Amino acid sequence: METNNNPLLCDVETGMCELPGQATTTDTAELQTGNKPVKIIYFTDPICSTCWGIEPQLRKLKLEYGHDTRINYHMGGLLPDWSYNSGGISKPSDVAHHWDEVSAYYNMPIDGDVWLEDPLDSSYPPSIAFKAAQIQSKVKALNFLRHLREMVFLQKKNITKWVHISVAATSAGLDPEQLQTDMAGMGRTLFYQDLDLAKMMGVRGFPTIFITGRSGTTEKVYGYKPYNVYEDAIGKTHPDILKQPYLKNWSDLFGKYPTLTNREFAELSDMELNNAESLLNDLLSEGAIQQYRTKNGPLWMRS
Repeated sequence: METNNNPLLCDVETGMCELPGQATTTDTAELQTGNKPVKIIYFTDPICSTCWGIEPQLRKLKLEYGHDTRINYHMGGLLPDWSYNSGGISKPSDVAHHWDEVSAYYNMPIDGDVWLEDPLDSSYPPSIAFKAAQIQSKVKALNFLRHLREMVFLQKKNITKWVHISVAATSAGLDPEQLQTDMAGMGRTLFYQDLDLAKMMGVRGFPTIFITGRSGTTEKVYGYKPYNVYEDAIGKTHPDILKQPYLKNWSDLFGKYPTLTNREFAELSDMELNNAESLLNDLLSEGAIQQYRTKNGPLWMRS
């Protein structure tokens, strides 16, 4: 894949969906850890393919280090609109093949045909919706974001449309009417505050993660990185942190995360990908789990 400066065409070598021309600074107030020894600040976007690619790592991090870490999710504004022409792309259909490529690279199901069948004109509406969801519940907002990502990456849904946003909100246990109200008000304000914070902190692409310990030591992890990189960064900021054991059998994993991809299940169960796929197919045959098929891989959920 060619190197480019278009944020929708993520560079698989660096693992970044990059925004051009951002300067690097640090907001020390934002990096305060609060009541937990480690604070994680995560800049992302609902349609960032690399952010979808690191879901397995983040899910495992929450299981092993969630007791001592606090993760703040901020939206980055990956696609304002289509008023630009850079990085070899000028229209939505240019993204379709790229998404299919990164799906194979990350071993995460992504169907790029959404850019051919019902393309998005911006990532701002689902981003604003997420900030509005956080007003109701931080936990439900994360479930909402997961639903949005499954919709756009697997189900080929244009998540800028209210019909899909409202379905995701209901599935996450949110009040859709309140969400719609907040999207027009405080949710929009919070989103633009996130954009300002990203600029202030020198965020130049997604995913960008700042990990800070109580001593003030900060590590930055950006782009697609294996799990050990996150572990090492946490260890550098808080050397005394202990890994929390968790149950790795299929039933407990699906109890914690209702939907899992092949790679997510492999990462969380500490299995080789081929072995994980075999077990999942056996469970499907037994009727223990269900499968949502896409052209680039399945999504699994408990029956």
